[in-house]
Amino acid sequence: MAQFARPSTDTTLDSYTDQTGGTTNIYTTIDESVASDLDYIRSATDPSNAAYVTKLTSVTDPVSATGHVLRVRMGTDVASGGNQIDATVELRQGYVSETSQGTLICTLSQSNINQGSFADYSANLSAGEANSITDYTDLYVRVVMNKP
Repeated sequence: MAQFARPSTDTTLDSYTDQTGGTTNIYTTIDESVASDLDYIRSATDPSNAAYVTKLTSVTDPVSATGHVLRVRMGTDVASGGNQIDATVELRQGYVSETSQGTLICTLSQSNINQGSFADYSANLSAGEANSITDYTDLYVRVVMNKP
């Protein structure tokens, strides 16, 4: 049976806000089961190693190393001025802070994020990456945006 871990709390905000500029519980704009492009989180216009981290909801260990996928939906808006924005999205276990990031499970790197609209990006975890998860209740997604 498929399981989906979704954002459940903001852990690190750095300069990120929700689409209206709010900084409280911004994870609620990206936790839906069906993606909505009407609400989202955003980095600064010219991000430089800007990090956002969200804890994921707990899921049960599937006792399988197959079918693990890291999925994100990203885009840039008019405020970026058409500048290239690059993203690194990491699945981590045991994240505490930027100085104690826990164990890196998998990385999804995307150069020149789709401009003007949102697009889906994903990374299939290898068996080794999936097997390195030892606690499915302690997973985080860390997003780092950069304007090169």
